[in-house]
Amino acid sequence: MKVPEPYRISQRADSKTYQITLNPTCGLPTRVCNEWKRKSFLSFPDELAQYRNIKSEKAAKPAAYALIQYLKKKLEEGNAQRVTAEGVTVGEWVQKFTTIETSPRTGKNASENMPYSITTLKGYLKLYRAHVKNDPLMGLRMVEVNEEDVDEFYTRMSLKVMSDGRTMGGTKTYADVIKFVRMAFNNYQQKNHKWINPFSFYKAPKYESPERDMLTDEEVRRLFQPGVLKNPMQLAVCMLYFYSGLRRAEIFALKPEDLDWKTPKITVRRAWQLFDDAKNRVIGPPKSHKPRKTLFDPILQEAIKLLWEENGKYEYVITHRNGKVPTASWVKRNFRKWLERADIELGGRKITPHCSRHYLASFMEAEGAPIRYIEEILGHSQKETGRISASGINKTTKIYLHTPEKAIIEMGKKVSEAREKAHAKNEEPTNIVNFQVS
Repeated sequence: MKVPEPYRISQRADSKTYQITLNPTCGLPTRVCNEWKRKSFLSFPDELAQYRNIKSEKAAKPAAYALIQYLKKKLEEGNAQRVTAEGVTVGEWVQKFTTIETSPRTGKNASENMPYSITTLKGYLKLYRAHVKNDPLMGLRMVEVNEEDVDEFYTRMSLKVMSDGRTMGGTKTYADVIKFVRMAFNNYQQKNHKWINPFSFYKAPKYESPERDMLTDEEVRRLFQPGVLKNPMQLAVCMLYFYSGLRRAEIFALKPEDLDWKTPKITVRRAWQLFDDAKNRVIGPPKSHKPRKTLFDPILQEAIKLLWEENGKYEYVITHRNGKVPTASWVKRNFRKWLERADIELGGRKITPHCSRHYLASFMEAEGAPIRYIEEILGHSQKETGRISASGINKTTKIYLHTPEKAIIEMGKKVSEAREKAHAKNEEPTNIVNFQVS
């Protein structure tokens, strides 16, 4: 009697994908082999992700051998029956999304040129450890979860008391936790089409971000008066915030090749991930996951030229004289000093460098710029976020829109006038570029 082969490889009739069937002659128990009957190579565990996209039967053979060895190792560890999607618990599945090496979305995102943001993964890990890890839902198998389990999970999370004493319900944290777990369940459904996703019967909680605080027209003009910005680097950074609408991590990730001096424009191609953590931050894509173009004002051009003359030209546009990129503490420390030197009273407002994006959006709106153009400048995409208001405006962009006193060109003129008056009073000149308004 002929002994069956350790495995059988076949091509699915309805596609070009390959599937595998394991036989007990491979040395694995029957119960494990039964879990691998006519399984697609796409269902290989994350540790064998390099074998998922098999294009030929020849390439499938080493993949089959790798799978068998992997399952034998798991069997020795006592969890071979947990490597397939059918046996995974909610906790095991959700935890996969907290690291780039194990996330089921990593490969898919990379294939669409949308690599995972390290900051996003760090956020998932923080939510998992603080609010999800020890919840009773995590102990259930994915295939066992029903509507009642989801309902109880929503309730537990809404009543949970956070570290600041508030209950989680109605907060951004509550919305983030639910959306995180929903995302994991939705991804599981994509891999198991016949499975009924219990989260599909419940809506994701909505959280409307409060309107952001921003500086007034007069206060921004005062930021650029003599004595506030002490050198070309401070001027360049401040102008990149208020004149180009860049995020902090985007400003310090700019490279000389991103600056188009002729058009002129700035192309935002990258951003620092984990910018607050100088030791672990890495370069990644911008928040929109795709390049965008923004404003490159002539005054900003002059400031960057002076910065390079003073500190030198390096790999990144904004650097110290030693070529190192400023840290998060440099930004926080200097922004606080700028507000103090400009005699700007916050009056309970929460003003951060990020508020500059609100200011720029407001002035562009008052100047008559189309909303779509403002969205492009800020890097807000309706298609990517899905956040569209009844008026057709991206909801994220709408948060940034306020009613300013003057248009942006008027702000530039008034800044120049203020500087001229200051110098006329024989005030000490400062080592920053003079504003010239055409």
